[in-house]
Amino acid sequence: MQKLTRIVTLTAALLMASGCSYFGVYKRDIPQGNLVTAEMVEQLRTGMTRDDVVYVMGSPLLEAPFDASQWDYVFYLDKAYEDIERRRVTLTFDGNRLVDIQREGDLDEAIEMRQSEGGPLPEGGTATPLATPNAAPADQR
Repeated sequence: MQKLTRIVTLTAALLMASGCSYFGVYKRDIPQGNLVTAEMVEQLRTGMTRDDVVYVMGSPLLEAPFDASQWDYVFYLDKAYEDIERRRVTLTFDGNRLVDIQREGDLDEAIEMRQSEGGPLPEGGTATPLATPNAAPADQR
């Protein structure tokens, strides 16, 4: 009887202790906003029209509500187990013409998602770069 009590107590203690272990929690990368790359910003020139800017950069994430002369392209990437990456490009217009380009963040660094579906990177797998908007498919280059 005493042996059975010890076995039951030891088994219960092991089961309770196994609940205290930490195997990690699945976290996924969360991209938000307009993807902004150095290549896109390098194509911008002062004097471009708003339509030209939309062709290169896409529609802005933010347009100042009281000042239509400023467009903001903002991109955040909350990497699962790393720091948040922030990029921002603020464009200022005079009428219909681009007059100023302000950059924040490291636009030269490549953005890599863990998979195109946004899931975890498989063991031994490689990350694929996030596609840039307005880019031609590889077979058309």
